[in-house]
Amino acid sequence: MANRKEPDDRSEFLDALRKGVLLGAAILVVVLPYQWYTRQQERPLQPPAVAIVQPKPQAPAPAPQAAPPAPRLAHFGDVSPTPDVKLVADWATHTGDHKKHSFVVIDKKDAQLYVFDSAGRLQGTTPILLGKAIGDDNFPGIGDKPLALVKEEEKTTPAGRFVAEPGRNTKGEDIIWVDYDSAVSMHRLRKVAEKERRYERMASPTKKDNRISFGCINVPQKFYEGVLDPAVKKSGAIVYVVPEVKDIQTVLGAYDVTAQPLVAASHIKPAPLKN
Repeated sequence: MANRKEPDDRSEFLDALRKGVLLGAAILVVVLPYQWYTRQQERPLQPPAVAIVQPKPQAPAPAPQAAPPAPRLAHFGDVSPTPDVKLVADWATHTGDHKKHSFVVIDKKDAQLYVFDSAGRLQGTTPILLGKAIGDDNFPGIGDKPLALVKEEEKTTPAGRFVAEPGRNTKGEDIIWVDYDSAVSMHRLRKVAEKERRYERMASPTKKDNRISFGCINVPQKFYEGVLDPAVKKSGAIVYVVPEVKDIQTVLGAYDVTAQPLVAASHIKPAPLKN
């Protein structure tokens, strides 16, 4: 019994087995992390996730508005017109209401006549004599009345927009018709009756005595022949007789083209053309 070795052999076996297990565990502790690291290194690199933010659509910027063109104004040179004459002449030049004709502006309040070429350049200005009565309208049938029957209150120079027409009066004298139907014309200053003193009235500095005619516009002979008549014959002419009682825009359709709110009002149509 004393010579049996079984317990010692078994003990040695178990001890060897235990050592093997520990060794294997140690190897695993070393090998597995290394294999995991190696595999991680062999994997292709993945790009980091990027969040793409789509930009919000922006409303298009409003197109810049072009400034309105500067109005084209009449050229008066060294002459200082009345506000009414400037308004009408500037309006006619800016809108081209006179087409390609010369144009004439008659200021009844100031008893003054202005002649412009087709480009709105003043060619000359002169005092005038005109209808004795204050008013802007013709009386019905006035053109057919004998002068002796025309009443004082009917001796008006009508306001409005007219086409100038060269013609002749009953005496064969060349004249420029303003309103043929009412027998209103522009003609040379001439003596009618001694008591009327028309030449003295024309020469006086005051405008109060320039109201003497039956309605026609009396023009100094030199101005008529040197400025007015050539302008009408060269390109035709539109005559603007500025009202003295009524509103300018109502009668002519004219407005202040230098006032910005009114520049856009260029659609306003002038009063009907009178022949």
